[in-house]
Amino acid sequence: MKRYLKLFSQAKINQLELKNRIIKAPQTTGMGGVDGTVTERLIRYYREQARGGVGLLIVGYAWVDKKASKSAQCQIGIADNEHIPGLAWLAQTIQATGAKAGIQLEHCGRQKFIGTPPIKAPSRVPWEELNAMGGAVPEELTFEEIQEIVEAFGDAARRAQWAGFDMVEVHGAHGYLITNFLSPRTNKRTDWYGGSLENRMRFLLEVIGNVRKKVGPNYPLSVRLSGTEYEPDGVMIEETIEVAKALEEAGVDVIHMSGGNHHQMAHQVTPMCLPSAYNTWAAEAVKKVVKIPVIASGSINTPDLAEEIIESGKADFVALGRPLFADPYFPEKAKEGRPEDIAPCIRCNDGCLERSFFLFQSIRCTVNPRLGKEGQLEISPAEYPKRVAIIGGGPAGMEAARVAALRGHDVTLFEGNKLGGRLSEASVPDFKADIRHLINYLSVQMQKLNIKIEYRRVSPDDIRKDQFDTVIVAVGAALARPDIPGITKPVVTDCLAVLNGKTNLGQKIVVVGAGLVGIDVGLFVAEQEKEVLFVMGRENPNDFLSAVGKSSYAVIAQRLAKQKYSLHAGRRLETVLDDAVIIMDKHGNKEELSADTVILAKGFVAQKQFAEKLKSITDIPVLAIGDCVAPRMIFDAIHEGFLAGCAV
Repeated sequence: MKRYLKLFSQAKINQLELKNRIIKAPQTTGMGGVDGTVTERLIRYYREQARGGVGLLIVGYAWVDKKASKSAQCQIGIADNEHIPGLAWLAQTIQATGAKAGIQLEHCGRQKFIGTPPIKAPSRVPWEELNAMGGAVPEELTFEEIQEIVEAFGDAARRAQWAGFDMVEVHGAHGYLITNFLSPRTNKRTDWYGGSLENRMRFLLEVIGNVRKKVGPNYPLSVRLSGTEYEPDGVMIEETIEVAKALEEAGVDVIHMSGGNHHQMAHQVTPMCLPSAYNTWAAEAVKKVVKIPVIASGSINTPDLAEEIIESGKADFVALGRPLFADPYFPEKAKEGRPEDIAPCIRCNDGCLERSFFLFQSIRCTVNPRLGKEGQLEISPAEYPKRVAIIGGGPAGMEAARVAALRGHDVTLFEGNKLGGRLSEASVPDFKADIRHLINYLSVQMQKLNIKIEYRRVSPDDIRKDQFDTVIVAVGAALARPDIPGITKPVVTDCLAVLNGKTNLGQKIVVVGAGLVGIDVGLFVAEQEKEVLFVMGRENPNDFLSAVGKSSYAVIAQRLAKQKYSLHAGRRLETVLDDAVIIMDKHGNKEELSADTVILAKGFVAQKQFAEKLKSITDIPVLAIGDCVAPRMIFDAIHEGFLAGCAV
């Protein structure tokens, strides 16, 4: 507690008293009913989020009318009085934990993920991604429709009040309808609602006026804004500051600052290749000109960072989104002075975006397998404690060890190198530095749970002789190495050796492979002022960077664009010479590329032999998990490790 005095000091929003300055940021979950109703699964999720110690939990985001406001799959609604019973159940569930409950109100505007008509916006300017997939161009809102939506926001706020929520937030950020009006990029109107900033913010101010009229002067009211859209012709911070001042004058109680839109996803849900606390600068800029409290949000993923933001006066509150996906008990652990026990959000966006939101599924999390499965996946005491051997100290092995130890088993982990496995190399580039937090967290848990760690290589015979009750094999994968002429020449190295600093690189580097590993090591080397030549088997040059997640793609592409590199698509490595390589296309055409260093980054091959051999010489249960089954992502390793630990 002494470490985070500001973070855990009490504060107010209007008359709402909060026990600390940590807010659960509003995020859609995909766990509501198709009709927008509150489900038992949603209740379990929010109960867990609230139990972790937040001062205020903002449920996100709820559609305000039945015409064109719904944005995402299984998003909750607040458009009808029949939504109120479920919403009241939800508010009461949150409040029973000691947290206050807020809810965010939203109209999707042109940013309609489900893509179904009608799509309504200020102007006929489509959302780029939806338009590229053949989606409809938005219909321009009429004056009468605008007035209906203004009323819908006010009615929705009143329903939130009736349902017992302590606060309501109007979503004016991230490219949804209100942003569509605010932004000159998407607002091409020539009437009262377009042109000057005064006209472009008229809709938002009318919404606020209607909300305030229907909920009264003392009901806490928040507005979320994007400091900037990160678009050259979009909303800029200078205009956002003027909007914030107008909102304060209109009776808004708190400004919640964020940034970006879904066309600039990397600036809204920032990946690990961008700095932490990415949009805090915008909160600081607004706080200088308003007297009401300001909430900072976006990639605030450690309590030390959160404390610094509050203590330095950049904001009055911090809103945490993905960090509470990773560990709902972030506040409680920080307050108890044990931040090392917080399962870290590594901003990979793999579970919460790539595997869920982008695929029309409910949210998931790489480091928290229980997210969305609260009440289903629980770590319960083992009926019969066992001696468990875990072979491999990568993410799968350490997660299995952690869960098995929590269940009461006697766990011994064997690791031939160092804890972390391939995460150690993966975390070397600065654009992958967040992975280091995960290595540290899992390593600390091994120590705190008194898991015996033997730093030595073992054979299946060694494990059989030690008479364990159960064995979990998590030995990972080996680097793929083509069998071609010259592959053993000194000019050849591999991605792991490069990332470990064991290779003296020349100036001209050939990277063989353009999957995720190849891209990472290629960019890592290119940013050391080397010339990089990527050799890629896929023929279509547009497939370059296809392994990079959607939320990181633009940032990685921009970083690469600043470097000296070339792409040789539809080629495979044929021969390695002393200072060059020969590559060949499918037609047999060959090309020679000079090279000071050749880096092999063709991916990994599962090491299945250990588990197969052990199964053949013993009757004890053997479970293989992680990359030794098939090389995949951190998400798969952690989730399989968790399930293995639960299965023992």
